[in-house]
Amino acid sequence: MATAIHKAELVNWVHSALVERGGQATIVQIAKHIWENHEAELRGAGNLFYTWQYDMRWAATELRKRGKIVPYQSSNRGIWQLK
Repeated sequence: MATAIHKAELVNWVHSALVERGGQATIVQIAKHIWENHEAELRGAGNLFYTWQYDMRWAATELRKRGKIVPYQSSNRGIWQLK
């Protein structure tokens, strides 16, 4: 039985994806990283399975609020970058 995950876990996954990609990545690269490393968890996540790509954008906003990601105004379009 899969362990239930919550949207908040995506904050950690997005951060980990950025760390593993050297501090910056495109949204597509981050989504691919999350899928390749957490597919089973996502498949068992109920409604989150259908919304996780939207919710990872929410996670990026949370990371920006925490001062972990460069503000979108200061980075190239479609690129998320750690501070």
